[in-house]
Order: sequence, then structure tokens, then C-alpha cells
Amino acid sequence: MGSDWTKYYEAVGLEPRTTLLEALRRFDEEGSRKRFAVDLGCGTGGDTVELLRRGWQVLAVDGQAEAIDRLRALELAEDERGRLETRVSQFQTAEWPPADLVNASFALPFCPPGDFPEVWERIEQSLHPGGRFSGHLFGDRDEWSDEDDMTFQTRAGAAALLSRLEVELFDEVEEDGSTAVGEQKHWHLFHVVARRR
Repeated sequence: MGSDWTKYYEAVGLEPRTTLLEALRRFDEEGSRKRFAVDLGCGTGGDTVELLRRGWQVLAVDGQAEAIDRLRALELAEDERGRLETRVSQFQTAEWPPADLVNASFALPFCPPGDFPEVWERIEQSLHPGGRFSGHLFGDRDEWSDEDDMTFQTRAGAAALLSRLEVELFDEVEEDGSTAVGEQKHWHLFHVVARRR
């Protein structure tokens, strides 16, 4: 899979995801204070960079050392670099402290199904009251849904997953499109922002 990730890293830019931007908009409306985010499956760091730019302290976690190496190689201001911590870790073994935001853009579906419930529980429990999750879940009609080592949700399953949170964005998308590396793909996914009460 290594070369596949390399192609992905080279193809994807540093534009932050819309789910992250929506979560940040809501935080901004609540007033500014020092905040801490965990970026799970951070990739090459588009979301991490946006968080740093806005003054957040960030722990960026990814299972691929190459992703973390690329993130650390980015040109960051000295104060931004001082607010960044990185960690190479798979979802199953990743640990992080309590956070205001856990972000997982297009990452959680790559958590093996057997480990997903525990990882999701860890995400929920790590959020401070008023903290948010932002990210994506893949739907059961996604083209990759026959992959045994990935996790997919029905609409009802995704809603149940979020039932203990206050859902602020739940946007289901199903369309033909392409991957970051230009391969044709049928997408079925949920864009999510949810707040711990």
C-alpha cells in the first residue's frame, strides 16, 4: 500500500476540508480561547495547517510515517511549529488527551471494522463538553464497501453512531466521481460535524 499512499500524498493539496471549516466557524461564533485539536489520519496536513494558522494547538496522528514526514517538512511559522505535535500511530493503538476537536477527514473508514467501535468510543469520550467531531464516514453503497479491512455505515448506522452527540452537520452524498489520484469511483459518504453536549 506504500506506493498508493505516496501517489495520494503527491496528488492531494493542502486545502482544508469543508467539515473542518464548518466546525471552526461554530467555534469562532462561541468566542476565541486557546483550543486543542487532534487530527486523526492527518495525511500531509491540510487540516492541521489550517488549525495551526488559526492559533490552535494540534496533535497530528497518522499511521503512515511518510505522511508525518511530509507534514513536518512543510514551511510553518515558528509559533505554528511550536503548537504542533506529531505521532505515527494506527487507529487501533492511537492515544490522545482530551480535546476540543477531534478531526478525521476521510480517515475513519480506513479503521478496521473490528476496531472501529472502540476507536469511536475513544473519540467521543475524549471530547470536552462542547467539543466537536468533524470528519467523514463512508456509506454502505460506496464502491469500496467490499473491502474487508475498511468500515462502512448505513445511514441509520451513522445516525446511531452520532446519537449521543448534538449533530450540527449530517450531509449524505452519493455520486460518481474520482479519487484524489484521478481514478473513477462511486462515492457514498457522510459529512459530519457533531458536538458533545
